[in-house]
Order: sequence, then C-alpha cells, then structure tokens
Amino acid sequence: MKKLLFGIAILLLLGYGWNELKSAGSEENKVVVREGTAAAWEGAESEKPGAGRQTMLEIDPGEIYKGDLLLINSRHPVPKGAKLPDVVNLFERPELAEGIGILDDSVELPPELLSRFVEMIKAAETDGVDRFLITSGYRSVEKQAELYDKMGADYANPPGYSEHNLGLALDVGSALGLMKEAPEGKWLERNAWKYGFVLRYPENKTEITGVKHEPWHFRYVGLPHSAIMQKMDFVLEEYVDYLKEQGQIQAKVDGTAYVVSYYAVKGKRSLSIPIAGSYFLSGNNMDGVIVTTWGSDASGAKEAGPL
Repeated sequence: MKKLLFGIAILLLLGYGWNELKSAGSEENKVVVREGTAAAWEGAESEKPGAGRQTMLEIDPGEIYKGDLLLINSRHPVPKGAKLPDVVNLFERPELAEGIGILDDSVELPPELLSRFVEMIKAAETDGVDRFLITSGYRSVEKQAELYDKMGADYANPPGYSEHNLGLALDVGSALGLMKEAPEGKWLERNAWKYGFVLRYPENKTEITGVKHEPWHFRYVGLPHSAIMQKMDFVLEEYVDYLKEQGQIQAKVDGTAYVVSYYAVKGKRSLSIPIAGSYFLSGNNMDGVIVTTWGSDASGAKEAGPL
C-alpha cells in the first residue's frame, strides 16, 4: 500500500493529467480525471464529449443560488429567498423507505433525495449491510434554531447555515452502533460516491469545512462530482475552488465521459455549452455556475436523466 501511495504521489508531482482510481478492486468502477481548459485539449478533440456540437444556454444570475452543488457553510448561508423543497414525512409514508429504520415522526426528506438514498441502500443490502436508520433529513430554519440552541455550536450549525435547511443532506445511523464503527458507516464511506453521495465532514478535513467529523452526515452532489471528489480526496469547499481554478475538466466514470465547466456569472450572459446528450446546471452559491455535460464513450451521445 505504501508503495502504491508513493507511486501515485510521484505521478502527481510529475504533472500527469490522467489518473485512475479503481474501487475495491472492481474493474467496473473506474474514475479518470483530466485537468485543463478546452484549450488544453487541442489534438484530442475526439476525447472531448460533445466535440463540435454546441448549443447556447442563457444563464440568469439567480442560477448561482440553485442546484445540488451549492456550498453551504459558515461563510455561505442558505440563499435568501431560496425555494424550499417539497418534502414527505417518512413516518407517515413508511413504504417509501421500506427496510430502513426511521428515528422518529419528525423525519422529512425531499422525495427525489429519498429515492436516491433508497437505491444506494438496496445496493448495500446485496453486500449484507442492512441495518440503516435515517435520523434526520430536511429541517426548517426554525427547527435548526431549536437544535442549535439545544446542542450548541460544537454540534449544530446556526439556522440558515445548514445543508439540512435546503434538503440537500441527511443524517444516517445504524441499528448496530455508532456510524464510525458500524458496518453501515464503513460501507457508506467506501461506496456512497458511486451513487452521488459524499461524506460531507470527514475526520481529516475539519480545518477546511469548519465542522467536526460527522460520520453520519451525507450530502448529495450527483455524479460525476461525487466520483471526482472521492478520487481527489476533496470536500465540497475544495471541489468548488478546484473547478474555479481549472475552469474545465474531463472525467470518465464507468465508461461515461463528462465535461465539468465553471463559469463566473456577472449579470446576464450567454454561454456556448458543448452538449453530448444531456447537461446539468448548478450554482455554487458564491459567484458562478457549474455546467456538467456528458455522453458515452461507446456511442458518442447518451441520453440520461438528471444527475
């Protein structure tokens, strides 16, 4: 293992643009990232999803404050006037989370986030890991204020500064014990990225996130972002900064080729976006938007649902 890590470090120091990560020895879960802007792809246009195919996408400044990649932390609060998600009460609709424990009758989640989580948990069940609990989901600002007053700043974010206030995250527990030690926590830490989720507050990133290790708090960011973050060992703060620095990157996840581009938004502007099948748009809650386009290595264009 030490030799492998040393070899990867040498490749990074030498400036190699392409790197590979294989998960748990599987040949199927391959993630490759190529850094650089479109100008760096000269002579490699055939590798670029959507090469030669463009459409104009009108970006409104309000898009900065919408989407799955919004950065919510102590410096970047929930956007003013943000549209709150529609949610379902899991205690009242237990069939939507069949086989998953629910802590109490206050747990609510947006249906789309819940369905993505259930899909992931079904995969865990095939590995014999099946004692999951959902302990918290969407919280109103009022509920967040109650929690903050009760638990204090060491255990809760102030109201309006929590991902829970926009229904972007959920807290997951295990019927077998603490998530840091339970099979459920270990499985999610290894595999959540494959389903678009990330462990939001890892143990070694407290100085960056400003939040102590929370092995129960998982955030949905979608593919390929979760795969890139896993490969690069990034938390969301690092990832959005990385995209701003690079401007544009390529990623290949399970044979699907993606281009992820950052655009600063100052007033209304039209952007020429390469499209190969589909695109997804998210703001970063700061100063710009992140546009993800994707296609298939095999067919050149691949229709897909929202990331």
